[in-house]
Amino acid sequence: QVQLVESGGGLVQPGGSLRVSCAASRSIFRINRMGWYWQAPGKQRELVAHISIDGRTEYRDAVKGRFTISRDNAKNTVYLEMNSLKPEDTAVYYCYAFYQGYTYWGQGTQVTVSS
Repeated sequence: QVQLVESGGGLVQPGGSLRVSCAASRSIFRINRMGWYWQAPGKQRELVAHISIDGRTEYRDAVKGRFTISRDNAKNTVYLEMNSLKPEDTAVYYCYAFYQGYTYWGQGTQVTVSS
């Protein structure tokens, strides 16, 4: 099993930056894929970005060029660096890990972009 704990969410003004973190309860060295989803009120959960075991990354079009996902295997942590934030980025951000055929989820962290 993998337990995931997100942190770093909060309130930020439009155009600002924020970094959210996802700490795993075990080594992430062999976790196939980790990433982030977001869910805005009344909407479905959607993929934001993920990073594979070989370091390949993918992003949804809306965040390309603004968000960067990275993983630190030594700290068992995945990060999502968010720049040039927009009000439409407001959502609960969920970390996930795909490992040995199962998908594990964190509890989510709220990111609010507002002036």
